[in-house]
Amino acid sequence: MFEKLQRAFWKALTPDLIAETVTAPKQSLLSAEVLNALGGADNLKSQQRVALTRVRVQLQDVAKMDAAALKAAGVPGGMVLADGVVHLITGL
Repeated sequence: MFEKLQRAFWKALTPDLIAETVTAPKQSLLSAEVLNALGGADNLKSQQRVALTRVRVQLQDVAKMDAAALKAAGVPGGMVLADGVVHLITGL
């Protein structure tokens, strides 16, 4: 009972949250420009849409990511975390 209530509460707080699914790098959630700014499709380990406006990617090598090219490709912001994980804002 508590778990159902907790899920309903969380869903009310985050209406744009999407069910957790991990997409293989070959089925890209991102445009070609964004992929190039992240170091190319070969640099992606995984990608996952976590909300309507957010994508989480895991990179092989974070040093290959070009922040200026990401902004030019239409990604207004992002956050680099540990283990090559990057959260990208893909919309407003």
